[in-house]
Amino acid sequence: MSGPDFCARPRRIRRGAALTLVFVSVLATAAATDSLPRADAKTPGDTEWAAVTGREAVARAAAEAIADGKSGTEAAEEAVSRSGDRWGAVYDKDEYERFEQALDGQYTGVGLWARRAADGRVEVARVQTGGPAARAGIRAGDRLLTVDGRGIGKRPVTETVALLRGTAGSRVLLGLERAGHSWTATLRRARLTTEAVTVERLGGDTVLIKVSSFTRGTGRRVRDAVRGAPAGAGVLLDLRGNAGGLVTEAVTAASAFLDGGLVATYDVDGEQRALYAESGGDTARPLVALIDGGTMSAAELLTGALQDRGRAVTVGSRTFGKGAVQMPSRLPDGSVAELTVGHYRTPAGHSVDGRGIAPDVPVGEGAEERARTVLSGLGTGS
Repeated sequence: MSGPDFCARPRRIRRGAALTLVFVSVLATAAATDSLPRADAKTPGDTEWAAVTGREAVARAAAEAIADGKSGTEAAEEAVSRSGDRWGAVYDKDEYERFEQALDGQYTGVGLWARRAADGRVEVARVQTGGPAARAGIRAGDRLLTVDGRGIGKRPVTETVALLRGTAGSRVLLGLERAGHSWTATLRRARLTTEAVTVERLGGDTVLIKVSSFTRGTGRRVRDAVRGAPAGAGVLLDLRGNAGGLVTEAVTAASAFLDGGLVATYDVDGEQRALYAESGGDTARPLVALIDGGTMSAAELLTGALQDRGRAVTVGSRTFGKGAVQMPSRLPDGSVAELTVGHYRTPAGHSVDGRGIAPDVPVGEGAEERARTVLSGLGTGS
């Protein structure tokens, strides 16, 4: 996302603060759809042999390191790095526990969302009410200059957000700027809970549904928000800065707007699978989806379904482009390794990984205002 303090992990950040909902998303693609690949289930094809070989190599590296009294996690990280897998990663036991917390909408950080501004610098997109950042007086629009003395500059937002993570109670020093005035603020990290779905009634017949991540229960909350919207009201579905989450929750969210049908296809070790929406969704209510470069993974899966099925007009900028499916494997020391075993595609067959999804209406600044204009032009639902 670009927050709150958990975000897409860049390729070279393998551990620690970089645990993110991207991992949640790829795990759920397999586990939550009963599609975890099993190397002993059938004779592997070429793609599967490569995946199995990769998993075995990582497990072997970890086991040999442990036998030599070395770190199995570090050995596995090195093996994954050598594999060339862009999304491959290794998480130790503590990181995996934080992953489990993230599934329930909990995280440890300072309570801010970050994004890339038009001038290329990193700024605060949103601040969580009652969190450490809010108590320190940090506001949306403030520029983030340094984290613990490290200059942000053109550093990817993913790396910046990773630096904000840490242990509850630990301190982090932020360098900030507002209206030409620079200052520093020392914040104490805390364990926080996010509201994955917020609903706001805008002027006129418009309901804004902001989905910040796809944690447990998110799909049901989106469905309830749509059902509870006034008759005829249009919906702005804000997926900006949504780094993904549980794929099954994204499918449930799609079911709020679709009456059954295909949401996405994906392959696991070369075997094709499909995800379908439930029947009974609201197909008449006007719908505009807001997207940007922070819209990732499961959020892109939802975007692609709504766009390809002609259910929503998408407004904003091109999405991130994370469409890989990984298989998690437990290593001998309790850490978890994940390697890419496939990719998903939109209903029209478009690949997302490395490409992203282009909006129907490209907009930089003022995307929400433009989205409301587009929504008003769609008429009212019946």
